[in-house]
Amino acid sequence: MLRVLLFLWRTLANEFRSIIVAPFRELIVNRRWGGLNLAVIACVGVIVLHAIHLTGWGHDFVRIIGGVQASLPLPIALLRTPVSLYVPALNLPVWAGLAQLFIAFALAQLTLGWKRTLVVSYVATLAGTMSARFMIWLGPDHPLGIGRHEAYVLDTGPSAAVVGVFSYIAVVKRAPVLFSLTSLSMIIESIAVPNLAGREHLVAIGAAMIMGFVRLYRESKGIEEGAFARGIRKTAVRGYERVRPSAPQPPPGARGVPTPHKPPADTPEPAPNSPPSG
Repeated sequence: MLRVLLFLWRTLANEFRSIIVAPFRELIVNRRWGGLNLAVIACVGVIVLHAIHLTGWGHDFVRIIGGVQASLPLPIALLRTPVSLYVPALNLPVWAGLAQLFIAFALAQLTLGWKRTLVVSYVATLAGTMSARFMIWLGPDHPLGIGRHEAYVLDTGPSAAVVGVFSYIAVVKRAPVLFSLTSLSMIIESIAVPNLAGREHLVAIGAAMIMGFVRLYRESKGIEEGAFARGIRKTAVRGYERVRPSAPQPPPGARGVPTPHKPPADTPEPAPNSPPSG
């Protein structure tokens, strides 16, 4: 048992150094301060929306631009989901979540780049938000379902994005101990505090895990970055060219259209004069 604990501790220490310590050390040594852009923007967005929310008119304004509920029509929920990441959750202190948000987004941008960080965080948040509709549809009688009153619970905050980003990094960096600890903590949270947020965190972990395994598969097959997007773009262009109606050709001689030049017909050469007879 002691050997197992020592092995897990050493593995966790190595994962912590390679995933967390190494990127920040490179940030300080190489002065890659641009790697903190997303973290700074996210924290500033949370602070600004929190300050607006505390004003007399800001409560309704923040709810309109970033308040997501399962009872909303799907198009409106999809439009509000990106802003909902920066709307502080009502049951959590805003200042406590800023540190987690800053570390998660800074680490993700330094490790993955800003584009993949945005994609992973948005997909994880969207998966959790959409799962609430499915669980409400199942109903409270189903083991995975919830009551319809949860449809009116405000579903905001960057917690699902933070959990998803950490889980994705743990998968693509092959850190099973760190991933297991992250998942186990979310499972314990969902059991200790059985609410909608806890279940959405588990869904966000699942979505991040799937994206991470897809990334590892693509790396094992040697698929280049952006090859999937380029393939979709080429397929869409070819499909559009097939279904696009061809423009009607104007008749010859129309205004602005030159009349095609026809070469003159070959005239037969005259027969040579025959010499007079006799």
